[in-house]
Amino acid sequence: MIEFRIDRRSGVSTYVQIAQQVKQAMRMGLLGPGDQLPTAREVVETTAVNPNTVLKAYRELEREGLVEGRRGQGTFVTRSLATDATSREAPLRRALSSWMDQAGGAGLGVEEVDTLYLDVREEHYPTGGSPS
Repeated sequence: MIEFRIDRRSGVSTYVQIAQQVKQAMRMGLLGPGDQLPTAREVVETTAVNPNTVLKAYRELEREGLVEGRRGQGTFVTRSLATDATSREAPLRRALSSWMDQAGGAGLGVEEVDTLYLDVREEHYPTGGSPS
């Protein structure tokens, strides 16, 4: 089951954070076709967000064709976004995990890690597009 983490200081709308976290879990293979998302009530209990916010996120995911709501049953994942390259066992993920260990060992905090990652990402994927 997915556990949502809401960062109220991020400047990103709560419903967007929820939708992004569902997509991330789908890309990593943690959620796949047929899996049920937590109910709005469950999300509200664990995150203290408004139920309408959760429903808005789920509607956005439904609009994108990633989930479907079934009246009286819940919301279910309809397709996979996972690939071999994004699975938890993928070599690139293991290499990135090793890099994170090195960064932590060098005393870098999350803000420095994010800064480095975003800077290097921009070098390779200018303006969020394809690799250069």
